[in-house]
Amino acid sequence: MRFDSLHKWLAWQESFHPRSIDLGLSRVRSVHLGMETSTKKPLTITVAGTNGKGSCIAFLSAILRAEGYHVGAYTSPHLLRYNERIQIDGEPVDDARICAAFERVDQARGGTSLTYFEFGTLAALDLFVRSDVDVQLLEVGLGGRLDAVNIIDADAMLVTCIEIDHVDWLGESREAIGLEKAGVFRPGVGAVVGEIDPPESIPRYAEEHNIPLSRFGREFDYQVTGSGWTWISGDKTLRHLPVPALPGEHQFQNASSVLQALKLIESRCPVSRQAVCKGLESVSLPGRFQYISGTPSVLLDVAHNPQAAGTLARYIEKNFHRRRIVAVFSIMGDKDIRGVIENVRSLVSHWIFAPLSTPRCASEKEIAGVFSACGIAGITLGRSCAEAAFEEAARITSGNDLVVVFGSFFLVAEFLRNENRYRLSDTIPAVSQK
Repeated sequence: MRFDSLHKWLAWQESFHPRSIDLGLSRVRSVHLGMETSTKKPLTITVAGTNGKGSCIAFLSAILRAEGYHVGAYTSPHLLRYNERIQIDGEPVDDARICAAFERVDQARGGTSLTYFEFGTLAALDLFVRSDVDVQLLEVGLGGRLDAVNIIDADAMLVTCIEIDHVDWLGESREAIGLEKAGVFRPGVGAVVGEIDPPESIPRYAEEHNIPLSRFGREFDYQVTGSGWTWISGDKTLRHLPVPALPGEHQFQNASSVLQALKLIESRCPVSRQAVCKGLESVSLPGRFQYISGTPSVLLDVAHNPQAAGTLARYIEKNFHRRRIVAVFSIMGDKDIRGVIENVRSLVSHWIFAPLSTPRCASEKEIAGVFSACGIAGITLGRSCAEAAFEEAARITSGNDLVVVFGSFFLVAEFLRNENRYRLSDTIPAVSQK
């Protein structure tokens, strides 16, 4: 074996390929063809979109497992451990099995160079086949058409929503980005679009390629009714469903889209009402509106684009009305930093910038420039690291104040990794960790 630890494998993969992102299917497809060890293919659901992919995968996994299916889930990025990216039946695969899969990928690739993400994708697919899963859930890492997971012909596809992000790779308009996401569709195979007003490029692509399309607000919808909700899809209705365990009004829309995707494959993968209810009640996903009580209380969210920041703002406004908000914030330099800040600024009393060690993180100078352009003076700069930013937030808050940690997966992970060091009292996580 090339390396004897997962850490060494990942460190090598990060620098092995000349480019960290190298969209295209030819290299990864050729290696995958050389690795195939079984003629039995798991039923596949591929999930693409700008926001909500992780939530939809979590819903799908919880519901399918509640029905008794053997489920593999491949997601990215991770929060605390790489193993979170490759889960079987809700549990991260251990280091030894991932290392063995990496070795098989390495042996199969010959002289073909692969990116970090491509290595992970091939390892996940290999592990799912070897584990004989019934269903594999694949989250698109970037875009769709040229993303590594698109080497698999899915049995159902779900596009959550389309917003402007990763413009250097996907284009500068929703129409261009929508076309990239629609690249996961397959002729004659049903697909779901989970937003009410998708870019026209998506239904146009579906019509041109004979793809039966189910759109939120048209072919399916939901209604909140009292303490529960109702899902409506053609002649099929599920009433009195439990409120999803993932917090936020937007999770009704995500859950509705998931139920529609499951409807598309119900002849091969039937799911009972009981499993739907159990999955909705048991689903968990750290880092999404994750509330941690204490002094101060903390809300964690990985929102890193304007749409996600707007959703976060609405959640704060509804659930933490009249509480003083201190934001600990960091974001990657290639994001729409001003758009994110503008969507939350009216709720935040004070900002603290948290530097991160990753070179992709926006610099203190960049952040200061954006805040100055927005006319926001209430920001603390000059902290040496994220740890110092968290400690500063604890120092300047008290009583009923709320610290909101958001803007980057890396930042939320940093808090969770050392949570107890930043607290002034014992805390009780409101969302269980996987």
